[in-house]
Amino acid sequence: MNSKIHPTAIIDPKAEIDTSVEIGAYSIVESGVRIDSGTTIASHVILQGPTTIGKNNKIFQYASLGAAPQDKKYAGESTTLEIGDNNTIREFCTFNRGTAEDKGVTKIGDNNWVMAYVHIAHDCQIGNHTILANNSSLAGHVEMNDYAILGGFTLIHQFCKVGAHVITAVGSVIFKDIPPYVTAAGYDAKPHGINSEGLKRRGFSPEVITQIKRAYKVLYRNGLSLEEAKQEILLMNASCPELKILSEFLGITTRGIIR
Repeated sequence: MNSKIHPTAIIDPKAEIDTSVEIGAYSIVESGVRIDSGTTIASHVILQGPTTIGKNNKIFQYASLGAAPQDKKYAGESTTLEIGDNNTIREFCTFNRGTAEDKGVTKIGDNNWVMAYVHIAHDCQIGNHTILANNSSLAGHVEMNDYAILGGFTLIHQFCKVGAHVITAVGSVIFKDIPPYVTAAGYDAKPHGINSEGLKRRGFSPEVITQIKRAYKVLYRNGLSLEEAKQEILLMNASCPELKILSEFLGITTRGIIR
């Protein structure tokens, strides 16, 4: 018996748990769950499989991770939830597994900070170093790229994409894609400049931030069509490689971008 597992916890014999993992009172770990080293599970957590949880995660009380997707088309197919390393998952979070209609996996990367009551629905793809503040909710198939930050009570419509370094205001409702670097706010959300403060904190130089601001003006302030703006920003990539992720994002948007 692993002495770091509380005696009231219910652990399925088919669950794979590293000997360094700590599991609190009354938590339930079902078959198909794999937990890597250094992860701590607080009390009253429910983990259902197939779910993989990486190293050094901190999962707080009453979280429910790996339940079946909230999709009426789901018919019991074997789909998964994958959680990377060094994530903090606070109280009452709910992460669902994927669906056979999409990737079959809901995926959370590394070093993410997920606050209380956050819901991540089926087939969402979350990058690294993101922050999801209290009560943020992601509908199915949402993609959220590295360093994006969602303000509390942000709601994101299914199939939307959130670019890298984006930040949303409290209570924002997102119906279209948000390009990288953009600050978004409102219902429905509109662009409000770039996330300058976040870029400074991550070491972006003043010169690069100025170039990103120029690209923002091309996209939103110069009266260009989206196709015209895409072409002009593509030309700007030569002098500012940081704009490449913006060009790539604009090339793959399917729902259109917030305007």
